[in-house]
Amino acid sequence: MPHEAGEQVRTWMGWPAPAETFGQGADEAEAAVAAWTGVANAIVDFQPVTMLVPTAFVPDARRALSEAVEIAEVAIDDGWLRDSGPTFVHAADGTVAAVDWRFNGWGQQPDIRWEEDQHTARRVAELAGVPVVSSPIVNEGGGIHVDGRGTVLATRSVQLDPFRNPGLTEEDIEREFARTLGVDRVIWLDRGLYRDAQTYGTRGHVDIVAAFADAGTLLVHDQRSEEHPDAAIMRGVMEVLGDAVDADGKAYRIVRVPAPVALRDDEGFVDYSYINHTPVNGGVIACVFGDPNDAVAAELLAEAYPGREVVAVDARPIFARGGGIHCITQNEPVPLS
Repeated sequence: MPHEAGEQVRTWMGWPAPAETFGQGADEAEAAVAAWTGVANAIVDFQPVTMLVPTAFVPDARRALSEAVEIAEVAIDDGWLRDSGPTFVHAADGTVAAVDWRFNGWGQQPDIRWEEDQHTARRVAELAGVPVVSSPIVNEGGGIHVDGRGTVLATRSVQLDPFRNPGLTEEDIEREFARTLGVDRVIWLDRGLYRDAQTYGTRGHVDIVAAFADAGTLLVHDQRSEEHPDAAIMRGVMEVLGDAVDADGKAYRIVRVPAPVALRDDEGFVDYSYINHTPVNGGVIACVFGDPNDAVAAELLAEAYPGREVVAVDARPIFARGGGIHCITQNEPVPLS
């Protein structure tokens, strides 16, 4: 699996059709559509975007999306394409393939449907014209992050979740990651952020906790308020990452990205995180929250991805529904020459 900041063919996204994760009512639907289309319209200025849209919502999508965004009529249950869609990898000959993880609604979450989404990865692979690598384990794209040189970040609370992979061990998951992702090392974190472990959370996706900016640099969520439970959680994370080394045996350069100052919303402690960004060709699509730390995070991202334009999108409506910009996008890499 290549690093996400490599050259990309396109970004895949899914339309936020009515679903339990998006809330109920016209106002909720309108807010979700505005958030998802805002991200798609920002990305398409840098590279192609394909939005999977159920047939009934195609007219709405055509009105809201830039004309440059391609629409593919595909039945989906939810719009979190990072998780239900495939993970793209390079084969030994440099061609691109798509890993089809089993998807079961983030560990069989209550009221979540996945009748269609369990097929989304294969449907995307068919549209992309790439072969499928089938995996027997339940996993989601937001539950992993790679450095492109053989190391993957993962959380025990996701891959070893008894509602995802009952009975499997770390060694079992590591063997499957080696087979599908081509990695030889897994950096295991115990869990993700506090809010992500609550109702409709993923039980600990790593993509709001830490991300590789390049093969030797880790961007890490830094909750500086002791009032927030994530402060203690991130101390545990740093104990692990502080001892981690890259493919050359060197300690990773760790960049602590301060969490937004905002600590709560109407539901309790937030998991707002600037780590949940997505790099694109020539740019970085970054989460902002109307927060004093938005500018600090943008500067750190610009330094971490030199030469790229950082484009800010208000991610509060996305996080209110359970994720961020990285969670609703899936990057397809170019084949290796």
